[in-house]
Amino acid sequence: MRWQLPLFTALVHGPSMVPALRAGDALIVRHGGPVRSGDIVVAEFRSRPGLLVVKRAVERRDGGWWLVGDNEFVTDDSRAHGVADVIGRVIFRYYPRPFRVR
Repeated sequence: MRWQLPLFTALVHGPSMVPALRAGDALIVRHGGPVRSGDIVVAEFRSRPGLLVVKRAVERRDGGWWLVGDNEFVTDDSRAHGVADVIGRVIFRYYPRPFRVR
């Protein structure tokens, strides 16, 4: 069994989550736990193992989640890579301006 911390940090790279999040935003993520449609999550696409992404969960599909970015001009999400497995739900942005993420 692999031991997991209940919270971990993640850094946003790229413009896919603009306007909600921007490149350079530092996040606190809750490992595991329930995910609802509309939550911002850290996940791994099944077609791209090892690559962690920050996206918005849209709906459950095939035992995983369909994820999209908030930026309509960036399609590097489930539209290109299919279903993803969620690792954790983003709960807080602590840099550059702290705020609680829905």
